[in-house]
Amino acid sequence: MNIGLTGGIATGKSSVSRYLVSLGAILIDADQIAREVMLPGHPVLAAVIERFGQAVLNEDGTLHRKKLGEIVFGNSAELKALNDITHPAIRQEMRERMRMFEQEQPDKLVVSDIPLLYESGLSEQFEQVMVVYVPAEVQLKRLMERDGISKEDALSRLNAQMDIEEKKRRADIVIDNSGSMEETKAQILKFWHDKGLS
Repeated sequence: MNIGLTGGIATGKSSVSRYLVSLGAILIDADQIAREVMLPGHPVLAAVIERFGQAVLNEDGTLHRKKLGEIVFGNSAELKALNDITHPAIRQEMRERMRMFEQEQPDKLVVSDIPLLYESGLSEQFEQVMVVYVPAEVQLKRLMERDGISKEDALSRLNAQMDIEEKKRRADIVIDNSGSMEETKAQILKFWHDKGLS
């Protein structure tokens, strides 16, 4: 079985994915793949250099993330150009890994952790989508504490994503992570047993 895992910023998605892995799930992490395609020698990094120039590289040939961020941040045309290069390659890699795991270990739950799953229109690729949910005010508070940022900065990050209530409404499975970790784990275990996973 394969599921997509998503949530909002600071909802605790990584805690949920770690717990699913500890139960025996296989994790495909979109952020990890996004880092892999930017490694020296990868065709995606080569395409990024071709589009944005050598200035986005460190002296050792690795990506200078801050430089690239400065170019695309707040510039929608440049950000779109970057996404047009990276997103298809990341999705392709995720699909290939999903197929491979489903063939090699068909009895395992394959979890694809994708922060912007709904925003990217990827929900159809999965049997079900699990959303890690906390109410917006909890999300705001956690984000400010986690990243040490002002309320304005936190709100602008939250507003750049789809509203968490909308994600909750679309979800097949909701894990409410606004209580204790024990309460969250109990919900995940219930899902695990309901699906007959072992």
